[in-house]
Amino acid sequence: MSTGRFVREIGRNVYGLGYGHSIRFDRSDNLWVVDKGTNAAVRFNPAGYVTMNLGRRPEGPDDPDESWFRNGRGGAPPPPSQDGYFRGPTDIAFDSSDNLYISDGYTNARIAKYDRRGAWVKSFGTRGSGGAHADQNPGQFNTPHNIAVDRQDNVYVADRNNRRIQVFDTNGTFKRFIFLNAAYDKTHHPVLGNLPAASPDETQPWTLCITSGATQYLYTSDSEPGRIYKMTLEGRILGTLGVSGRDAKQFNWIHGLACPADDTLYVADMNNWRVQKLTLHPERMTRDSAR
Repeated sequence: MSTGRFVREIGRNVYGLGYGHSIRFDRSDNLWVVDKGTNAAVRFNPAGYVTMNLGRRPEGPDDPDESWFRNGRGGAPPPPSQDGYFRGPTDIAFDSSDNLYISDGYTNARIAKYDRRGAWVKSFGTRGSGGAHADQNPGQFNTPHNIAVDRQDNVYVADRNNRRIQVFDTNGTFKRFIFLNAAYDKTHHPVLGNLPAASPDETQPWTLCITSGATQYLYTSDSEPGRIYKMTLEGRILGTLGVSGRDAKQFNWIHGLACPADDTLYVADMNNWRVQKLTLHPERMTRDSAR
């Protein structure tokens, strides 16, 4: 419930669940779990029954270990991706025709597209660098970590390790970059890890959420300095809030955002083992505008 009171549990003993990386609801109120650990995307109907599974879980020691798929073995590049299979998927989004877009993120570094019945359509994107200032090599990804679709069917991909959001049409044609380049205190020590010798101007987008009001807004977050950003769909930053840490209004590796209303956010605050509900005040949208 919106108050945080426990209602029920679903998915107990479901084979496709191992390390859920993202959960999303489609417009038919089906719950999708994108599971990084089992390389699957599982759909539950409102009654809690599995009605679709995409991908295939590794079944035992005969399956090559994940380090080989990600990094290659003996210096060889990882094997090419295969249609219908995932390697470390991270998130799912839906267009106006109920097509599915899955960020096949940690290993395959691409976007997989299915139709509403679960039939494979295509994939787009390859593993690659964003260049020295993250504005090169469109269509190349380094950990596509979250995905969202707006009402115009533009597909937004949080290209995390390339420090940028990439925007595509539904065919995978690149449209533009969005950057998280608001100034921040580069002497603030990260909540996890060492203080870097040199911090980039663009920070890493980890999550995405697009509101459904009359004017749609894009919310995203980074791990350091640990902020949430409110943006226009064109990428203009309207305000930020938060900082990395363990107190209220602080975050420790946000791994999911939900925005059921323009000024209401639910934040999966992963390493703090909690979900935070934020009520925003756009008339004074600053670092401390959540309550």
